[in-house]
Amino acid sequence: MPLERILTLLAEGEMELLGLLPGSSNYTFLAHLSGDDLETSAVYKPQRGERPLWDFADGTLCLREMAAFLLSQMLGWPRVPPTVLRQGPHGLGAVQLYVEADPDVHYLTFAQERPAEGQRIALFDFVANNADRKSGHCLLDSTNRVWCIDHGITFHTDYKLRTVIWEFAGQPIPASLLGDLHTLQSRLTQTGPETEALARLLSPREVDALRQRLDYLLATKTFPEPGPYRAIPWPPV
Repeated sequence: MPLERILTLLAEGEMELLGLLPGSSNYTFLAHLSGDDLETSAVYKPQRGERPLWDFADGTLCLREMAAFLLSQMLGWPRVPPTVLRQGPHGLGAVQLYVEADPDVHYLTFAQERPAEGQRIALFDFVANNADRKSGHCLLDSTNRVWCIDHGITFHTDYKLRTVIWEFAGQPIPASLLGDLHTLQSRLTQTGPETEALARLLSPREVDALRQRLDYLLATKTFPEPGPYRAIPWPPV
């Protein structure tokens, strides 16, 4: 299904909640969406169901989910499921296409076979300042495609990167990925729908910090190394 049709269905489809997804720290619902002879499953994360965090402003996690999807679209990778912000049964929230995947298959189980995927995710997570890249947040679908989910605690102005993907630390970034990062840098300096959307989702300081992290990667041309604080999320899966 074309991306635009998926986004329209997510944004405008009739939503029926099927229940809470287990294991989530915030209220996360599995939903069924239907409209115009189309239907799909989706994940609905309402703003009012977000657990308060000391270091992230209340009510912003769903906005960060949306910003992560926009960033992945601007960069061209990695695959983040189509995501919209909309009103649902419990108010405003992020609504994301549900990815069917085997829960026993995650990043640490397929990393050695797919290093190029890992490199892209590692760079994306640095630019997005992902504070929670667990192995289980990387899904392998039935067509052998990798999807990245759970981006609620991203884009902080302080360095927060916590990830299980450190095997590339200190290595040179491949030229093709540097090219994509340069393209992103250029797009972030232009006025357009994507940059305007990011400005609505993130604070001005958070957008500036995003640009600074990207500039750092392009200046060093190497994969980032762990910082002095806890660099791996818990639990790692």
